[in-house]
Amino acid sequence: MTNSLSRRQILAASVSGALLPAALYGAESSSNSPDQLTEPQRIIPVADTTDVLVCGGGPAGIATAISAARTGASVRILEVHGCLGGVWTSGMLSYVMDAEKPGLNAELPRRLEEMDAVRHSGPKNYIYDVESMKVLLEQLCDENNIKVQYHTRIVAVEKDSANRVRGVITESKSGRQAWRANTVVDTTGDGDVGALAGCKWEFGREEDCPCQPMSLMGIITASPEALQQFDRLKGGQTKDEFRAFIQKAGLDPSYAKPTLWYMGGSVAAVMMNHEYGVRPFDAGAVTEATIRARRELYDICRGLKGLGGAWGDCRLVTTAEQIGVRDGRRIKGRYFVTVDDVREGARHEDAICRSEFSVDIHAATREENKKAAYSGQGVKAKPFDIPLRALIAADVDGLMMAGRCISGDFFAHASYRVTGNAVAMGEAAGVTAALAAKEGCLPQDVAWKPISKQLADLRKPVA
Repeated sequence: MTNSLSRRQILAASVSGALLPAALYGAESSSNSPDQLTEPQRIIPVADTTDVLVCGGGPAGIATAISAARTGASVRILEVHGCLGGVWTSGMLSYVMDAEKPGLNAELPRRLEEMDAVRHSGPKNYIYDVESMKVLLEQLCDENNIKVQYHTRIVAVEKDSANRVRGVITESKSGRQAWRANTVVDTTGDGDVGALAGCKWEFGREEDCPCQPMSLMGIITASPEALQQFDRLKGGQTKDEFRAFIQKAGLDPSYAKPTLWYMGGSVAAVMMNHEYGVRPFDAGAVTEATIRARRELYDICRGLKGLGGAWGDCRLVTTAEQIGVRDGRRIKGRYFVTVDDVREGARHEDAICRSEFSVDIHAATREENKKAAYSGQGVKAKPFDIPLRALIAADVDGLMMAGRCISGDFFAHASYRVTGNAVAMGEAAGVTAALAAKEGCLPQDVAWKPISKQLADLRKPVA
């Protein structure tokens, strides 16, 4: 009788409009208070239930989804922007680092080569065409039957009485929707899901910054002669040469090591700005930083155009949809990667990848930037293992992390945050989450041996 009544109530609510998308509602105030309002209670439809729910379609999220699907799980990605790839595409990063690793790290440049969309920079790094990367990532999701929904932001987390994450709630043009899964994976970069779930987290070097600056990527056009002159692949000295050339135009970039990656033809990607002391979870501050950064890129390109000659046709073609964030939340996991791990080259039985990148800390202020745009701040890194435990949330069950929001300190993060490592982390998170769904258990209860075997199988070189 109770179930029957519940169904009738839901049907009545649907007819009366209670199940209409939340976007169609106005908010109602419970008082005359000018500084707050109370939303009415509402029923949120469950849009989908899946084995593995990936929150964020960036490098870590793509790798999580693909490895989970290839392990036999049903998978969905929720992505806030209008394409897959995150910082690679919406952020127009254009350069992948520390990617000399097996598995998807090797597959991506191979497939980009088939699209004539990649330039290698030694064995560990490569430049890629942003639009080709978008197409390739969507193709990979299609090949692996991965469901994707764009323009969808996570706004809340569903937990049960046992403190297990059961799913998330999103906002989009479709209104509020609920999504459930055996395991949720936070690949938002900034640790949004972990924070919403009530997990402890750290940010920056100390409790309230200083944090690493943000940079807005851009694509410029000029003559091949002009762009090739400062191509980063010709050596690190091109950064200083490029800065001196920009100064010749009467401008001093906020990033003391402006970098240009020649993409072929009359096109190059550029990183020429820093936005200091911006918290990535402060929307107002990020908005102001984006506006300042875009104007700086525009002004620099106008200045270069004014120099004439080979730069006479220089234009800023486009800027990234999202500003590039180096420093976000680091969610507390069941292992905390520390600066000692970096110095000592730590080894772990449950190692899911090895970071071989240096400790890369960009100046926290413009004054520091004038002395050194980036440094290791005295920390000499040895290649170190990232253990699976650092990808499993400590304060709740049913939640994993992959990418720069995993559990670690400021200095360790400054090494493992690059996207080659994010991909490898995502592979491990995907395999673990898929096996947890298959066994009907939590990620921390999956034995390491089958995880290790499946990871090794997925990472076997293609014959």
